[in-house]
Amino acid sequence: MPIPPRNRGDRRTSRTAVAALSAAGLVALCAAAPTAFADETAPGLVLGDIAPIEGVKPGSSFDPSVTVVNKGTQAVDAVWVYYSVTRGLGYAEIPSNCQAHQVPSYDEMTEKSNVVCKFDQAVEPGAVYAPEKPLAVKALPRALNDDLRVTVGDTEPGLDEAATTPVAGTAPAVKLVEHAAGGAATKDAVDVPVTSVNTADYQVTGDALKGAVGDTVTLTAEFANVGPAWVLTKEGDPLVEVLITPPAGTSVAKSHGFCEAKGKALACGTSQRWVNEGGGETYTIKLKIDKQVAGAKGSVALSTEARPFDPDKANDKADITLDVTGGGSSTGSSTGSSGSTGSSTNGSGGSGSSGSSGSDSGGSAGGSSSTGGTGSTTGGNLAATGSSSATLPIAVAAAAAVVVGAGGLVAVRRRRAQHTG
Repeated sequence: MPIPPRNRGDRRTSRTAVAALSAAGLVALCAAAPTAFADETAPGLVLGDIAPIEGVKPGSSFDPSVTVVNKGTQAVDAVWVYYSVTRGLGYAEIPSNCQAHQVPSYDEMTEKSNVVCKFDQAVEPGAVYAPEKPLAVKALPRALNDDLRVTVGDTEPGLDEAATTPVAGTAPAVKLVEHAAGGAATKDAVDVPVTSVNTADYQVTGDALKGAVGDTVTLTAEFANVGPAWVLTKEGDPLVEVLITPPAGTSVAKSHGFCEAKGKALACGTSQRWVNEGGGETYTIKLKIDKQVAGAKGSVALSTEARPFDPDKANDKADITLDVTGGGSSTGSSTGSSGSTGSSTNGSGGSGSSGSSGSDSGGSAGGSSSTGGTGSTTGGNLAATGSSSATLPIAVAAAAAVVVGAGGLVAVRRRRAQHTG
């Protein structure tokens, strides 16, 4: 006897439930007996905490207090300590048991300068070690808000695919020595913020535009960091917002990829969460000149959030000027004009007065206009078509003919259906 669809589904559900319970039981078994599979003899190298480093002056050096602890139960034969700094920092001197390499910026990763030190010696479990001479880190002239990352392991770390060829240091080699217990040691990597005493001057540049009504012109606005420091923000935080307000009488024909509408302005961002000294962004925007507005002026301005590193606010805003040659409106003629192509902006202009435009032309398209007709007015021409009011009876008659023809076609089809039935 065939199984009804409902019963067939019930059997599938039962098999699924049994499989799920079996899997859950296996997970519970593994969780209940972790010691049966865990390797308690594996070494566990971790780093002591490193406090944030503040108030560094460009050109000076500091020594990060690096301590290494073996949390495992067996000694390890060698230790690798990996240092990585962002582009505002460097190294004073590099021991010969260390190798330096660089990783350029790519995707959303900042430029890094790295040093890997190998300590070819045994590290006993439970003991605290530190380099006998710390690896000195120096603040470069562009330093401001930087990051130092220190990592420890018992195997040589792999290199980034974009890394340069490692180069050995030339200073005397150093080794690890036992050290008094420091802060908590629980992680194999420690991130340390490094703040330097420095400034970075943000500034914007506007543009001077010129064109006739109806033209599309290119607006080029710029944001720049003239230094001396580079600026790095925290992950997820925007670097800055640049507000571009076009001059009155214009409209945006094509925006920039980093910009979006914000009221009457365009709010523009940056390609990365950092900006190098001497770097910045250029925003290219296409504006259409719709009409002439006396004294029209736009602006480029930085957002107003606090930037303690940038004390000069005088260059945070710049003008966008617009010189319109000719006059009128890009959508047609001005009020009272005749002979122009298209309609006026508000649709009330043309060759005739409001309420009679085109009606005295005897069916000519657009009165005295040669091509597009005048604007749409009460009792006047059809907007944006150039057709006069005299064409309305013709349109009605054509529509009636279409209806009659359609009715005849339906009647023929019905007769055919009756004969074939």
